[in-house]
Amino acid sequence: MKQFLFIQDGLGILSGDHLKSASDLGIPLVAVGLLYKNGYFNQKINGNGDQETEYNNINLYDLPIYPVKDEKGEDLTIYVKFPKRRLYLKVWQINVGRVKLYLLDSDIEKNNEEDRDVTLRLYGGDQEMRIRQEIVLGQAGVNLLKNYLKLNPTVYHMNEGHSAFLNLEIIKDIIKEKQVSFEVAKDIASSKTVFTTHTPVPAGNDIFPIELVEKYFKDFWPRLGLSREEFLMLGMKPNKELDTGFNMGILALKIAGKKNGVSKLHGAVSRELFGEVWPEIAANESPIEYVTNGIHTCSWLAPKIKELYNKYLIPYWQDSMYNDQVWQKVQNIPDEKLWEVHKDRKEKLLKLVKDNTTQRLRRSGYNYESINEIVSKLNPNALTIGFARRFATYKRATLIFKDLERITQILNNSERPVQLIFAGKAHPADKEGQDLIRYIHQVSMMPQFKGKIFLLENYNIAMSRYLVSGVDVWLNNPRRPMEASGTSGQKASVNGVINFSVLDGWWAEGYTQNNGWTIGTNSEYESYEAQDLADSESLYRTLEEKVIPTYYNQDKKGLSKKWIELMKNSIMTTGGKYSTARMLVDYTNNLYMPLCKLTKKYYENVDNVTAYNSWKKETYMNWKDIKITQVNNLDDITIDAGNNIEVACEVQLPNINVENINVEVYYGKILDNGVVENVSIIPMMLTQSDEETKTYHFKAKIELTTGGNYGYTFRVMPKHEMLLEPANLNLIKWITK
Repeated sequence: MKQFLFIQDGLGILSGDHLKSASDLGIPLVAVGLLYKNGYFNQKINGNGDQETEYNNINLYDLPIYPVKDEKGEDLTIYVKFPKRRLYLKVWQINVGRVKLYLLDSDIEKNNEEDRDVTLRLYGGDQEMRIRQEIVLGQAGVNLLKNYLKLNPTVYHMNEGHSAFLNLEIIKDIIKEKQVSFEVAKDIASSKTVFTTHTPVPAGNDIFPIELVEKYFKDFWPRLGLSREEFLMLGMKPNKELDTGFNMGILALKIAGKKNGVSKLHGAVSRELFGEVWPEIAANESPIEYVTNGIHTCSWLAPKIKELYNKYLIPYWQDSMYNDQVWQKVQNIPDEKLWEVHKDRKEKLLKLVKDNTTQRLRRSGYNYESINEIVSKLNPNALTIGFARRFATYKRATLIFKDLERITQILNNSERPVQLIFAGKAHPADKEGQDLIRYIHQVSMMPQFKGKIFLLENYNIAMSRYLVSGVDVWLNNPRRPMEASGTSGQKASVNGVINFSVLDGWWAEGYTQNNGWTIGTNSEYESYEAQDLADSESLYRTLEEKVIPTYYNQDKKGLSKKWIELMKNSIMTTGGKYSTARMLVDYTNNLYMPLCKLTKKYYENVDNVTAYNSWKKETYMNWKDIKITQVNNLDDITIDAGNNIEVACEVQLPNINVENINVEVYYGKILDNGVVENVSIIPMMLTQSDEETKTYHFKAKIELTTGGNYGYTFRVMPKHEMLLEPANLNLIKWITK
């Protein structure tokens, strides 16, 4: 049976790349989002460096988009219930290769003026506009698929918490169709949902005031068989007061069967960030996995770079680009040819920089001589560093200007010239982000920096293609560990541009010591200022001692062998691993398919789910009665490296079957300060049973690779064939004596 996977909205560029790779790989996926006719804003930067926002309607006739028709051949219109009215939505379709993307549009005559604006623009409006958009995305999205398009997705994939209301719609439909309780319907919904969090900070999750949630859902929670308090607690951490607000990320985490961050480090950060959702479980064991983000490689490759790959990589390399072996033949590309193609891209980028800067400054009243003084200094032979992303404060766009005297010396060395290019938009409501843009403009106009620092306006996809393939170095210096993943550096690396980045997001796992450079360390700091000082010092030192000398260590042909070696290493080590092709393979193997198999094996049968739900209730009721006793006393053990020890415990299970538990030994090395490091968790084997007394003996061997003082303990975790993640139940029992 064909399985449909359903991905809801999320980060626009990443979602687009996700859909393209799904089409490439033949993964049966259908997508739903909102049709923002204003899109994101057009950015203008005036003569003072102030960002000005301008919204323009997109001309739909210029896009490969068309209205979906109903059975009568008329434009398909659906609706979602708002307080005392209906919001009507026209449905549009875009074909992304073999994948269909449906977009919902409230800007139609059936709606009043206020409601027509609901889907008009990205990031527009206040919190009430936001909750309306998320109701449309989550609830109307599910309604569209099931009731109008007659699709029945096996898995629903939520990108970020914006679409988390889809959980409520799924549960409501299950209750109605199968005549089951909320808890049973919730279990079925869990078996069908994946949640990907993209934020490494609490503020990245939408948190709605209680009164706003009541306004839009007071007639909805009775349909779920829930009281007001039970409904509101779905969006809150356990044991919290109701006035803390309704958190969309927590709603998604509490229901989704599979949860993931978007890089290895972000997975760890997310487990700590959301640890309170499972208060009995250690935060670092929260049931949040990771799938590192990637890019749709062929969409971001410069045409001439792609021609090189077509010539020197294996035939049809695109079909298996997620395989690292495919990229090893990059070594066969002659250095001269790779550098020639890169220089061509660089010259094209500098033409764009010249045109963009000239247009911006001319509009702001600068005369010809002043503009020419700046753009005439653009140098195709100079080391060119690019920084282009959202101007959010944690990304620290101005870190390189922490010491103006030092950066003045770096940029004004006539024998080894360096030029900087900045681009990006700040959120219209983010004053601090806009202040960063203004500051970069002001610095670029200082006498010592004119013609050395360029600030481009209206950063968009088209501009990004030139930047990620035309600069020599891609600079990324977020405040660690606040970068969830970041994909701009992946777009740069596959084009042979070398990353110079903080060990955060994807670069924390992508850096190999011979494919780019790092900024700072993994240390924790007492303040942001201390972190900024340390990281800026690292940035300057690496530029002075490694980046610039390597670039300018050129032979008579103008080639730096070491630089081109770094370019090739960058391509080979990141080209496959950080593609959305690899990302989709990971999602399919690790998240989608496990849910599909569980659904088919167990969750399609309501009797199975009802029995599982009863088992959960009994387990919660009886969990406190479990007793764990140590059999052999080996406390405060000191062991030589390479030795093994055998440990054992006795577990009493008055009202729980032994088949429904896992017994584990939890051990680690104890440092002088009492901290336990290198924690390991291994399963224990059942060696003896006494069914009369419900007493069971377990043993395990601990293998120690290093000498020193070790401590260990025992614990019991729940086990059931239908349990998606043991930690989801928030049950754990540690040794009692």
